Amino acid sequence: MASLSLEQAQQIIDGAFAAAQEHDLKPLAVLVLDAGGHAKAFARQDGAANMRFQIAHGKAFGALGMGTGSRALMERAEQQAYFIAAATAAFGGALVPVPGGVLIKDGDGEILGAVGVTGDTSDNDEIAAVAGIEAVGLVAVTG
Repeated sequence: MASLSLEQAQQIIDGAFAAAQEHDLKPLAVLVLDAGGHAKAFARQDGAANMRFQIAHGKAFGALGMGTGSRALMERAEQQAYFIAAATAAFGGALVPVPGGVLIKDGDGEILGAVGVTGDTSDNDEIAAVAGIEAVGLVAVTG
């Protein structure tokens, strides 16, 4: 079974921050979880709000727990609000169904973890997450 290394997790964060600079995004917070849902690495840019860890965690943890990117969870919330509300309760509140929670897969399709990015618009958060994952040669799954 493949796993996500600390070095890869830190490089994902670096790649997300590079994308933020390239696209002139607001200050971001980036959390990388391993396949078990445990924090592998986290960083918050200067100026990012203080609750960004919790939001990044909800995006990544929700994506990992539901097996799909948080963009798909947003679409599902729009169609099945009661289900997502119940799932959020089952997750202890740690499910944020908006873009920015992206699964990390290897080339064989195995889930290695998830990234949660927050700080700009949800669409821009997702752009940064995908850039970070792709910077280390892994596959990003947004939904």
